[in-house]
Amino acid sequence: MRKKIGFSLLYRDMWQSSGKYVPRKDQLERVAPPIIDMGCFDRIETNGGGFEQINLLFGENPNQAVRAWTKPFNEAGIQTHMLERALNGIRMSPVPADVRKLMFKVKKKQGTDIARSFDGLNDPRNIIDSINYAKAGGMISQASMSLTYSEVHTVDYYIDLADQLIKAGADEICLKDMAGIARPAWLGKIVKGIRNKYKDVPIEYHGHSGPGFSVATVLEVARAGVDYVDVAMEPLSWGTGHADLLTIQAMLKDDGFEVPEVNMKAYMEVRKLTQEFIDDFLGYYINPRNRLMNSLLIGPGLPGGMMGSLMADLENNLATINKWKKKHNKPELTQDELLIKLFEEVEFIWPKLGYPPLVTPFSQYVKNLALMNVIQLEKGGKRWSMIADNIWDMILGKSGRLPGKLAPEIIELAENEGKEFFTGHPQELYPDALDDFRKEMDENGWDYGQDDEELMELAMHPEQYRNYKSGKAKEAFEADLKEKERLKLQQPIKEKKQAQRR
Repeated sequence: MRKKIGFSLLYRDMWQSSGKYVPRKDQLERVAPPIIDMGCFDRIETNGGGFEQINLLFGENPNQAVRAWTKPFNEAGIQTHMLERALNGIRMSPVPADVRKLMFKVKKKQGTDIARSFDGLNDPRNIIDSINYAKAGGMISQASMSLTYSEVHTVDYYIDLADQLIKAGADEICLKDMAGIARPAWLGKIVKGIRNKYKDVPIEYHGHSGPGFSVATVLEVARAGVDYVDVAMEPLSWGTGHADLLTIQAMLKDDGFEVPEVNMKAYMEVRKLTQEFIDDFLGYYINPRNRLMNSLLIGPGLPGGMMGSLMADLENNLATINKWKKKHNKPELTQDELLIKLFEEVEFIWPKLGYPPLVTPFSQYVKNLALMNVIQLEKGGKRWSMIADNIWDMILGKSGRLPGKLAPEIIELAENEGKEFFTGHPQELYPDALDDFRKEMDENGWDYGQDDEELMELAMHPEQYRNYKSGKAKEAFEADLKEKERLKLQQPIKEKKQAQRR
């Protein structure tokens, strides 16, 4: 009997790994029917992560968008799943426990079936809280392990972590290969180790294609026993995103797996609509570099999805560095030279920081610290001279246990600055807060929303929700979009002038 492999379409993550925004509610409603008609998806990733926050940023109600988006899949019998960041919920910073609990209840009632919960440090305490909260809210708990490749992240490390999470009540396991750097054979051993202990626990693989391992990895984990594989589709597959459905389907079918056939007429309709959304306004926020694969990412292990912001950081800081170098009669740097220096610095500092998995938000923390180090060193300063508070929180244990040991120089630096290390449960540092947010909603005369979903949104994204309610978010987005449209109209003129000067 052939092994069956199910596919999950990452329609939300396709956008988020390519650019800044996701389609509007009306666009999602248009694309859902042909996705269903494709007839090949057991699951659809519908929300979570930055999805709701992004809706707020362009002035759209995220709760209405999630309900409208999940409804047709619920009716078609296709499971929906969301991504959430354990202690950080669906934002970048820690969330009070009562807000986390409410989130799972709301998302279930909005039509989301599965909660994919990961912790950026793989601290089982944070994930186990999410397992318990998800199940209490009526959701399927899919405990996710953030994959990275280091001397501390061994095959046994991940098998043991999966063991802890399943024993704590996880219904499923997800292998979250956020940077796409998991070596195929290595990950195959991890899957076999989990499958040998747990014959019936569903395992799902989520991998990005950036460094180029993803197709080989999918074949290896399928042979080792995974049940579901996350895929993307044109025009937003590959690059910093994910492997394409058609490639994966053909490869697994050829290898003898039972995989669903794809209704190509519906596929082309989804592809056409997706391109239409890109041409509408979303393309303005997709960095062309994010459409490329880059094997240089193997070394630093940074997620491809953050390359857009990383390149913007480099561009903004390159001028500052070169201004200093010119003033001091030193050779200036190119952007590529600065990029390599940054990658090398990430590789250098990552072990010293205790090998935090390079996933949101810790990938940003390590990248930001590496960039500050490079800037200081290039301008004649010292490494570690500028460390942001959120990076200190990671170092001090306020977000959870680091997988590896801190370097003596980091410990000494903390002691010299009077920092105290925290060894308790991270959730203890963030007390319940819903009563304060209820008070704010009452004072403003704001409705709590169906199933308290508006209360949850304010508590999860206070600043963004307030700007959404005031109209500031929509005003700022429309002004930004108008400026991008203006610049696009000027681009042919600029290019013509440059050509004439050559």
